[in-house]
Amino acid sequence: MITGLDHIVLVCPEIVTGTAVYSALLGRAPDWQSVSGDGGATALFRVSNTALELMAPHGDGPLAERLGEIITDEGPGLKSLAFGTQDIEHAHHRLTRRGLKPHEIIPAESQSEISDETRNWRRFRCADAETAGIKTFLIEHVSGAPEPLDAPEGAVTGLDHIVINTPNPDRAAALYGARLGLDLALDRTAPEWKTRFLFFRTGGLTLEVINRLGEAHDASANDTIWGLTWEVDDLEAAHERLLDGGFDVSELRTGRKPGSRVFTIRNGTLNVPTLFISHDPK
Repeated sequence: MITGLDHIVLVCPEIVTGTAVYSALLGRAPDWQSVSGDGGATALFRVSNTALELMAPHGDGPLAERLGEIITDEGPGLKSLAFGTQDIEHAHHRLTRRGLKPHEIIPAESQSEISDETRNWRRFRCADAETAGIKTFLIEHVSGAPEPLDAPEGAVTGLDHIVINTPNPDRAAALYGARLGLDLALDRTAPEWKTRFLFFRTGGLTLEVINRLGEAHDASANDTIWGLTWEVDDLEAAHERLLDGGFDVSELRTGRKPGSRVFTIRNGTLNVPTLFISHDPK
């Protein structure tokens, strides 16, 4: 039913600045940029296994108003998950049966300011109350889906994992595993890190859902999308590129995953905790 994580939405105050920040951070230009008639502007960065969509208010309209309210109330950051499917009607039927109360399927179209090409898709949104407050969509591309540009040296090639904070790990296990049908690959409590980890695999990346142990939690409170770990082929080149670009980055260090090395971007990511990772090919 779900083929992968099609894209993640990052809401930012202004599209030109946001696009410049993420072009520098990811080391690659956007694949698609567009402006909608209802007051929104977008820039899409597609990598091998997903995409990051920046969205910002632009002019007047209902979307500009909604985005402005989100930025005022919550600040910029990661707000939505859009999962891919090849059969939107089947997915809608299944998620209706599973109690996610999906809204109606609607068509959408966008024309790129980069290439003048047009793409078409269909999507629906699940009820926020059923997805622990994270805006969750399913999308089926009809035509014109952008392909990722070639990655320059030191650029991000894919998304290793996305981190979601939850006050209720059992609810998260039911949502992402039983209801959305993602592969639950790990459910592990790590006392040394005071965390319970749930790993869900889909489309070549991991949703890492974490619950902080030893903290007071309201089990009915919403989940939040916390941060991103981007994969690169050459960690040293990426580190040097970001230092040259003025980013505040940590030292290179051994990652938690066997055979991995990482570094942290400390700020300048539009309120998104960000890690870069590379894996030993051996």
